Amino acid sequence: MDEQNEDTIQQRMHAIQERVNKARQADLYFYNQPISELRGGAQVLVNGRQMSMFASYSYLGLIGHPRINAAARNAIDQYGTGTHGVRTLAGTLSLHRELEDTIAGFKGTEAAITFTSGYVTNLTVVSTLVGRGDYVISDKLNHASIVDGCLMSGAKFVRFRHNDMEALEQRLQQMEAGATKLVVADAVFSMDGDIIDFPRLVEICRKYHAWLMIDEAHSVGVLGKCGRGIEEYFNMPGSIDFKMGTLSKTIPSVGGYVAGNKDLIEYLRHASRAYIFSAALPPAQAAAAKESFDVILDEPWRVEKLSANTRQFISGLKGRGFDTLYTQTAIVPVLCGEDETAYAMTREVQHNDVFVLPVVSPAVPPGLARLRATVTTAHEPDEIENAMQVIEAAGKRLGIIS
Repeated sequence: MDEQNEDTIQQRMHAIQERVNKARQADLYFYNQPISELRGGAQVLVNGRQMSMFASYSYLGLIGHPRINAAARNAIDQYGTGTHGVRTLAGTLSLHRELEDTIAGFKGTEAAITFTSGYVTNLTVVSTLVGRGDYVISDKLNHASIVDGCLMSGAKFVRFRHNDMEALEQRLQQMEAGATKLVVADAVFSMDGDIIDFPRLVEICRKYHAWLMIDEAHSVGVLGKCGRGIEEYFNMPGSIDFKMGTLSKTIPSVGGYVAGNKDLIEYLRHASRAYIFSAALPPAQAAAAKESFDVILDEPWRVEKLSANTRQFISGLKGRGFDTLYTQTAIVPVLCGEDETAYAMTREVQHNDVFVLPVVSPAVPPGLARLRATVTTAHEPDEIENAMQVIEAAGKRLGIIS
């Protein structure tokens, strides 16, 4: 490596370090804070202080569920803490197949395949399905893992305006007749909390003979009467070709999956580099994930309570004068404006024992920095009310609301 490259790398490291140090000195750095204890419900211990957690993706409050914990312990007793390697060789356990069968049943498909993370799932599936000469079409606000999968695929990468189905149709009209086309979108968008216009999306994909892949990372457990996701929410079963999801948000484990027909899953088992060259999910995590899907179906009250908590949180913040964009889900953006205001807002709120985090540019456009607050089934109505009062007081101090 030549000296110029070394200098460039060093400059990048110094720039990040300087930015982080300045934020820490101003008490405006809130990332990577270790949580030392989960105290039941939505209470956590952070830096020795008990705080109400409003930044968790545990939408149904399943972390620490006795059945899920017991399943993980039993798996360790039976299999130990790891696997023997990659799934293709000695790493597949009967537990992995049982998990995949459970996912397929939950999502209403013939089969499913699991990967070691949600990010890796999108990266490998998109780049395995399409390549040179194909088209991959992505909503502009799709998760970074989708974008990276599109870039890695080598396909012609086309983006359309967020949730704008007319813009999507215009893109598809411009493509070569007979070309392979894959449309990818989040079901629920992770920064704004809004829902894709699914009925129109499906209609357009069918009209132009495009494959459809939906990322359900933030919709499983959130959308639909039983929490099965966006197809259940719109009563449109079988509308998605490739159903992607994670095992680390509503499902309190780790990993990702794709559910679909048997031909798709067989293809991914033999063509996906992330499946072929990554170690298998640890037994405890596979068992925890499997049990979680069963708990969701056995305890439908969790989905109902999440819906009620979501309505309370969104309507309460709007009533206090905050802009929460178009969210309809448990992800509730609280717009602050400039990055510095979002950092200051976070400081005020965290100092009053409500754990939220800021999202700033370039993760969101300049001027749209926000608190990305989340509500879960674990929250009680009085906890939500207290959090809103804390956020309201901070917003008034900083001039975000009057």
